[in-house]
Amino acid sequence: MAIRERLSGNEAVAYAIRQINPDVMPAFPITPSTEIPQYVANDMANGKIDTEFIHVESEHSAMSAAIGAAAAGARVVTATSSCGMALMWEELYVAASDRLPVVLALVNRALSGPININADHSDSMGARDSGWIQIYAESNQEVYDNFLQAYPIAEHEAVRLPVMICQDGFITSHGVENILLLEDEKVREFVGEYCPAHYLLNADEPMAVGPYAVSAYYMETKRAQREAMIRAKRVILETAERFARLTGRKYGFFEEYRLEDADYAIVIIGSAAGTCKAAVDEIRSATGKKVGLLKIRVFRPFPEEELAMALRDKKAVAVLDRSEMFAAAGGPLGAEVRAALYSVKSRTEFVNYFYGLGGRDITVEDFKEVYRKLEELSKTHEVRDMYAYIGLRE
Repeated sequence: MAIRERLSGNEAVAYAIRQINPDVMPAFPITPSTEIPQYVANDMANGKIDTEFIHVESEHSAMSAAIGAAAAGARVVTATSSCGMALMWEELYVAASDRLPVVLALVNRALSGPININADHSDSMGARDSGWIQIYAESNQEVYDNFLQAYPIAEHEAVRLPVMICQDGFITSHGVENILLLEDEKVREFVGEYCPAHYLLNADEPMAVGPYAVSAYYMETKRAQREAMIRAKRVILETAERFARLTGRKYGFFEEYRLEDADYAIVIIGSAAGTCKAAVDEIRSATGKKVGLLKIRVFRPFPEEELAMALRDKKAVAVLDRSEMFAAAGGPLGAEVRAALYSVKSRTEFVNYFYGLGGRDITVEDFKEVYRKLEELSKTHEVRDMYAYIGLRE
């Protein structure tokens, strides 16, 4: 019987951590993720969890400690945001190349500068090539559900890669929503015990972790990481299917909202998808125009083939990025989607927009305007506003 609660996204992550009861949590506070280790530490103090909390002097140290604990054979969790992730940068690559199944709760926040503490995806998108699996959430329910699926994915023998579970800072992290929680025993059964095949504290198998890789070995390491990322696609879907049997809540690489018969589609990541869904419903109800949404859940590994098949026959597609990358190809998500459509020789008209940087609001009316422009684009075949910023003060 599901437990009905009202929780913020940070509370939902902390609740999941209590239920999973990982071995080690090194963490350093940074807004807006600070509440997660705070709630977990409170559970430790009250005897609800026996996780070992490591007090560190920085986020770099937090990820370093996470790597050491994971290499020793422990199940590890940490949390951070924004500049905290930037300080972890070196260690993110180490965790991935050492094939350590660390789970990171990332509360998305704009990277400085200028200094900003509100939501955008510049932190996680900056780390998109570090070798971590990246899973994003629209709602608090999805944050909780994604976190429960993180360890079975990360620790799977075919994967052994770190996972970051991403949610939008202050929007889901601090906003309170109704949520359905699993009973503790069901979570423990679903997540299972962690039994690493190789670890430093195994006296019967002396080994080194993170050795210096000369030119004769480095490239093979990267190829092995890529192969693990490819295999992760299957494991992500298998884990989601098992989760659906347990809860009735279905997940995949992305969610298609009224997309099947849509002529015009928006592709987006994160909490703004809910606002876009409202726009889709209003447009269809008021005008009958066929508009739809594709909401990315799994950004790494990127589901190129599946996404291309879902969008290839649309008249026009707009990809909305919540992170700038100052590239001629557009934003991070835009570049990936454009490449996916190109790979299937799609004739779909394509446009890329930037929105929500530094926490800038995006409204139902903004989404309606995007759909209006997509309809115009499908008729004129002239892209006049590629890389435009939605809501920008001129």
